[in-house]
Amino acid sequence: MSEPKASEPTGDAGLVDVRIVGLPLAIHRRAAEHYDELLREFALLVGAEPDSLQSVPSRLVALGEELTGRFSGFTTEPESALDAALASDAETVDLVYRMPPEVGEASAKLDALFDEAEEFCRTGADRLTLAAAPDDLAYRRWFLWEFVDQVAGRAPRAWLGADAVLRDGGRTVHPQ
Repeated sequence: MSEPKASEPTGDAGLVDVRIVGLPLAIHRRAAEHYDELLREFALLVGAEPDSLQSVPSRLVALGEELTGRFSGFTTEPESALDAALASDAETVDLVYRMPPEVGEASAKLDALFDEAEEFCRTGADRLTLAAAPDDLAYRRWFLWEFVDQVAGRAPRAWLGADAVLRDGGRTVHPQ
């Protein structure tokens, strides 16, 4: 098997292929449930405090809506492949996303805002959703930074486990 190549713009109006290699389905399920709960709680908080437009919940909900609007048309095929893998007995799946290059910057912004949300959950005594488990945090960082790194021309990196992602305090996802 040959080494994965760094992503290059395709002929489709400058779209970039982002390859997600070895996505761990069990961790994906758990992380997706956690972040869905977090976003539901944040949406409720935003509804209860409509004047707090600069709060972490408001910014995360707004960014999620913006990114869904900008990129959902590009995710149909890989999301279908992911759903099929989740319905099977597979442990991992490889996916290819054909995305506009601005997805890299958007992914970095989303990751940073999720970090703020995690801190918000840790410090709020009245929060229903707790901060993410270490494996879920590592998965999120790996997944989002695959978009950042591949848009920047780096080769795809397969999921090697949470320990590989969280070294250096969780900040060095893909050493340069």
